[in-house]
Amino acid sequence: MAHQSTDLTTSLTRPGADNGGDDARALYLKLFSGEMFKGFQYNAIARDLVMKRTLKNGKSMQFIYTGRTTAEFHTPGNAILGNSDGAPPVAEKTITVDDLLISSAFVYDLDETLAHYELRGEISKKIGYALAQKYDRLIFRAIARGARAASPVTKTNFVEPGGTQIRVGTNDQASDAYNAQSLTTAFFDAAAAMDEKGVSTEGRVGVLNPRQYYALIQEVGNNGLINRDEQGGALQSGQGIVEIAGIKIYKSMNIPFFGSYGTLYGTGSATNPGITDPGNTGSFVGEDMENADADQTGINNEYGTDGEFANSCGLIFQREGAGCVEAIGPQVQVTSGDVSVVYQGDVILGRLAMGADYLNPAACVELVAGADTGSTGNAAF
Repeated sequence: MAHQSTDLTTSLTRPGADNGGDDARALYLKLFSGEMFKGFQYNAIARDLVMKRTLKNGKSMQFIYTGRTTAEFHTPGNAILGNSDGAPPVAEKTITVDDLLISSAFVYDLDETLAHYELRGEISKKIGYALAQKYDRLIFRAIARGARAASPVTKTNFVEPGGTQIRVGTNDQASDAYNAQSLTTAFFDAAAAMDEKGVSTEGRVGVLNPRQYYALIQEVGNNGLINRDEQGGALQSGQGIVEIAGIKIYKSMNIPFFGSYGTLYGTGSATNPGITDPGNTGSFVGEDMENADADQTGINNEYGTDGEFANSCGLIFQREGAGCVEAIGPQVQVTSGDVSVVYQGDVILGRLAMGADYLNPAACVELVAGADTGSTGNAAF
């Protein structure tokens, strides 16, 4: 009996091929792209809390300020030709795009074949995390600097309000940064200060480090000052559910915190809140800002140095407080063709081009602890 041969190459299903095309991996890259953006969006909270603009065909973006003007009674018979003081005054602020920010990994074909888990998806998440972390850190540093700045509008008799620094607690110990009652009081002071400076109540947010956030929510039901309508998982998420004085509160490990990012361990002092290191925290938790300041290559905006944030312990701001310009939004690039053949693998690259700076200092509030605000460079009002 004759045996009929079967050509498996024509019947083999290749789930990575686009509509049965020749490239058996064409669809696999789309998983990476989605994972990269998921990782970025999940971790980047600052991007949607400030003024974000897309920059095209230029290196910087100009933001125009208009100051306030006055009202006066008309004298019958006098021509109306505008106020004699030339109001409103106008000023500008320019935000420049920093150099290209990248995060990449090389995936060797053989490793991908032998791995028992989905390699590209995992790498893509880490790339997204890295970009989001840097994105948030730059924006938060810009907001902290704005809290110490005067308004760009400085015309005589028309000086606009500047930034605000508020001391958490009343002593010279940084540990006040974790005192729930002191934090609550600081939030109400910040809300009052922004009201007095004419800042809109819409879009006001606060960002604390995780330990500060958890210290606050433990007091829910006791002090009656925090939104008590949210409980359980929503309350503990740290995603803007809890409010104080109409200010939504977020938690992040990327805010300037006593010269580090997010947290600081060690013995209590005026510049250290005295939290014991739980051990095995790794090299990325509580990263020293001094290390980040060491390499300023690619930075085209002013983000300050670690010494400027020695007593910083939280941020409260309204979305007009800072701006971010993007020339290239978060995107992914993957090598292919001859390059992949030569190296027997692919370089997976996540990239973006952005820059950030404060815009309206009046909408920026920095919380400090362990020092009087007068000794930390308070703004001129």
